[in-house]
Amino acid sequence: MLTKKGKYGLKALIALARLPEGETAFSGEIALANQIPKKFLDTILLELRNAGIVRSRKGPTGGYSLSRPASEVRIGHAIRVIDGPLAPIRCASRTAYEACEDCSDPAACLVRKAMTQVRDAMSEILDKLTLEQLVSGGYADLHVDLDMDMPRVAT
Repeated sequence: MLTKKGKYGLKALIALARLPEGETAFSGEIALANQIPKKFLDTILLELRNAGIVRSRKGPTGGYSLSRPASEVRIGHAIRVIDGPLAPIRCASRTAYEACEDCSDPAACLVRKAMTQVRDAMSEILDKLTLEQLVSGGYADLHVDLDMDMPRVAT
């Protein structure tokens, strides 16, 4: 699940992507426009800056902007920077794997197998989705192949 921190980070990136080229926005402006606590947003923007996704400039003409075009910012990468691994549980993570305390055989665990497929499906979508597509609504045309060998459940 996307945390509140992740959601706020995406809202901030969307706000920055909507800026005219060459313009910046102060964190207070972004926070106010998106109903995000400013101190929390400052922490998120620092993480995004350290990851090279946004840049900051000090002074009266300063503020934040994207460090590269929105078409080059992958949503999966941004979420990992802000929230960490996409896997819904640690034992399904590729980068932060931790065995469950209550699991005697992770290789045979059906919960882990299902959550690994969830992780793969999320990665498939979010790693293809760019910030530009998110802002423009162009993600509807995003083609992903989620051919999983699992029966579909009618909803």
